[in-house]
Amino acid sequence: GRLGILIVRHLKRLERVILGYLEVCDGPEEEARLGILETLQCTIEHAWPRMPCRLPVLLKALLKMVWDVHTDQGSTPEPVKAALLQGATECLILLDRCSQGQVKVLLEGVYSSCEENRVRECIRKVQENT
Repeated sequence: GRLGILIVRHLKRLERVILGYLEVCDGPEEEARLGILETLQCTIEHAWPRMPCRLPVLLKALLKMVWDVHTDQGSTPEPVKAALLQGATECLILLDRCSQGQVKVLLEGVYSSCEENRVRECIRKVQENT
């Protein structure tokens, strides 16, 4: 409905906002990041046909966030980290679906060169999702 139209119309600006938020850790509870991951899921669902061309940018931002969360030595509690990784994984799965499996292909290289278990686990969930 209307939300979909608004999202598509403001996709460029929205994407900048989303990317900006994904980059910044905002304290132990990470409310902004968790919220923006939900926004991104919603955006992918509504702007489905327009997503594939945004794949590289979004994929890079999501993977970087997963990496940051994983390597964060700060005060973020474990359940919050888990929720962030889960949210990022859901976004990657949605992106994979709307791009007919392109994300799986792009992630293969990352998986083989990555030694961090938590990051690999996220990628594996995307790879296994059908």
